[in-house]
Amino acid sequence: MTKARTNASASPAVGRNILINGAMNVAQRSASVTGLGAASGYFTLDRWLLASSGTAGRLTMSQTADGPNGISANCLKLDCTTADTSIAAGEFLQVVQKIEGQNLQRIGKGVAGAKQITVSFYVKASAAFDFVCELSDLDNTRQISKLFSTTTGWVRHELTYAADEDDGSSPFGDDNAASLNLTFWLHAGATWAGGTLNTATFANTTNANRAAGIDSFFSSTDNNFFITGVQMEVGPVATEFEQEDFGVTLAKCQRYFFQVNGAASDRVGIGGYVVGASEARFDCVMPVSMRAIPTLSGSGNAHFDSADDSAAFAISDMVIDEAPTGIVSSLGLQIATSSMTAGQSGGLRFSGDATLTLTAEL
Repeated sequence: MTKARTNASASPAVGRNILINGAMNVAQRSASVTGLGAASGYFTLDRWLLASSGTAGRLTMSQTADGPNGISANCLKLDCTTADTSIAAGEFLQVVQKIEGQNLQRIGKGVAGAKQITVSFYVKASAAFDFVCELSDLDNTRQISKLFSTTTGWVRHELTYAADEDDGSSPFGDDNAASLNLTFWLHAGATWAGGTLNTATFANTTNANRAAGIDSFFSSTDNNFFITGVQMEVGPVATEFEQEDFGVTLAKCQRYFFQVNGAASDRVGIGGYVVGASEARFDCVMPVSMRAIPTLSGSGNAHFDSADDSAAFAISDMVIDEAPTGIVSSLGLQIATSSMTAGQSGGLRFSGDATLTLTAEL
């Protein structure tokens, strides 16, 4: 464990960090969401899932400009707004990043020659706490956990996890499905914390051993938790945090989530054509290829403007008409409305603060 430090003179370690948005720079959905804790979801910072179950505790999750100097201007902040001091067995609160198997092949896990994994991060809190950082192999139901401590100042932790050769037949799947979870455990009942923490080697998962010994983030409404500069790399040595160009990080995040935000009468770069009096189709090209065929959602209303018509519709009524079976770089979208003239082309226009969202999260 070392104190937070700058890395202005460090040589770059391009591509070492397996994680995405470790600097907490990208927050496409929102910079802050209140009242969280009743359900799991991606609420603020891209690629960082807030997972919770069973707890009466509530929190605000935000992107906050309070990162350690020279590492990142931003951090993920959790602020406890409702305490939960009566912890039922099945309760938990986690901050998680899910990782595709095809991005983990350099580890060689589960076979001869498997490599160690080192996770490093900068963390602080409103007081001294013990929490857990877990690596969970989803393909083979194996895991390993390490305790870490917080203080009221930024501290960098460097945690090295043993190589897992297992029986030689449990590698990560080489595909676009989730194979590994990096999980920060911040609150857990006896189901998850009632055993002995599994720290030495990867082992077949015993739930009670995953978060044993942790304190509770929900112990008081005075509690805050901050984290940034999160890095996972191959080998036993933690290098300086990789300073990645914002545009590169944004593109990586858009593989999983892409949102178009509008304002009143904004023109959106999605063109379309009228198939019949009650149907129009759009050609949507994403900024990057998405992980899989996304789920479409949205809020607010839009118009399809053609030469003679301006048909109104709710964005939530738009559906995916067609999508490629391979690399998902574009989609055919469809809306059903009325009073349109077949054969005319046109474009999408937002009404008010509407949004169009495409999600392909793990």
